[in-house]
Amino acid sequence: MLLPPISPARSVLPLLLCALLSACAAVGPNYDPPAAEQLTVPSQWQAALPHGGDTKQLLSWWTRLQDASLNRLLQAAEASSPSLQKAAANITSARASVTTARASGQPTLSGSASASRNNTLGSAQTTTSGGLDASWEIDLFGSVRRSAESADALLQARQADWHDARVSLAAEVATNYVTYRACQLTLQTVQSSALSNQATARITQRSWQAGMTARADADLADASAASASASAIAQQAECDVTIKSLVALTGLAEPALRQLLDVQPPKLPPPDSLAVQTLPVDLLSQRPDLVSAERALAAASAKIGVAEADRYPRLSLTGSLSGSRTNGVDTTPWSFGPSLSLPLLNGGAKRAAVDSAQAAYDLALATYQQSVRTAVQEVEQNLVQQTSAERRTADVRRSAEGYRAYASAVEANWRAGGDSLLNLEVARRNAIAAEQNLITVQRDQLLYGIALYKAVGGGWSVSLGDVK
Repeated sequence: MLLPPISPARSVLPLLLCALLSACAAVGPNYDPPAAEQLTVPSQWQAALPHGGDTKQLLSWWTRLQDASLNRLLQAAEASSPSLQKAAANITSARASVTTARASGQPTLSGSASASRNNTLGSAQTTTSGGLDASWEIDLFGSVRRSAESADALLQARQADWHDARVSLAAEVATNYVTYRACQLTLQTVQSSALSNQATARITQRSWQAGMTARADADLADASAASASASAIAQQAECDVTIKSLVALTGLAEPALRQLLDVQPPKLPPPDSLAVQTLPVDLLSQRPDLVSAERALAAASAKIGVAEADRYPRLSLTGSLSGSRTNGVDTTPWSFGPSLSLPLLNGGAKRAAVDSAQAAYDLALATYQQSVRTAVQEVEQNLVQQTSAERRTADVRRSAEGYRAYASAVEANWRAGGDSLLNLEVARRNAIAAEQNLITVQRDQLLYGIALYKAVGGGWSVSLGDVK
């Protein structure tokens, strides 16, 4: 018995229905973020927390410093930073990749048209034609969906990278600013000492010329004055080098930058302005570099599904419709049907591609785990350093006050002829060293606070929206 002819529409319908049902599942692993035990995240910090402040204050450190010059520098740096511009360009590229990945699962349609006139054996002919070509690859095993998942995760990683660049930039600007202010304070101390040594050298020189002082004392005073002057020159150079760093970070012209910095006298913000009392461990999840590493891990997981799906059959629907007219005679050929591609022999290349994708995932996981450990280390170390600097401050301040008072007493006694020049020089050196130690420990408290701010994410909240 002859079977009735089967129409193209009836033959394609079962295949299409099967394809749509199969498309409900995607091969490859479904991504789950690593558990805390896989990342060795501590339940609490081992280092002691400095007193004062709270977490909210820590994450808005720049407002609590109440320094208009620093705020201006931060604004200028963010407005013209090449690192932020590069991060923004990477976001644009990643966003385009998302569009490309999603488009590969959509039908495509292209059109064509032509017209020609020719003469064959004295007979002129005019031919016009037009056509449409369509194709659609059915996402049988989730290759398109996994590609889109990977592209979405990488876009989120690039957005986190932008925030990380912003946090790092702010921390670097603040670090250089605090370093410059401390350098200015040290320079004032050294210059004051140099002036005092020069005055002593002049007095001693006149006393030696009058025969009231030994030549050795005059030589000692002159050497001390030269040494103090050299120290002042070296300290000025350190301040100028820091200025160059701020110029590079902010993009401001150096004269404008110096004018901005000279608006207010040299001083350091109060060291306790960056103190912190409570610091939940889960603040680590706010670090943009960790968010970026985790999103890169998600992208690598999706790539395994893409490689796995490439080992299975691919089904496409293709069709074409064209029309032409030659000397008034119309023709309209068309075609439509499924196309199935079966990977049979490939020498193990597709299996190797899956293994490579799995290895890339393992690498991304190890990178993420290492990033978390590094983040914990940074927080713990900064807590120790900040606490140590705070505990040293009172002793260093008392030391500076004591050496300063002793140096003043020795100088008064020397002027009265009751002490030697050597004792005066020793007292002065001790006083200068103690003063510099005080400036250093106050600077370090601020720098460790800034480093701690950066270590816990810089106040950036996890948000995977677009970066403007």
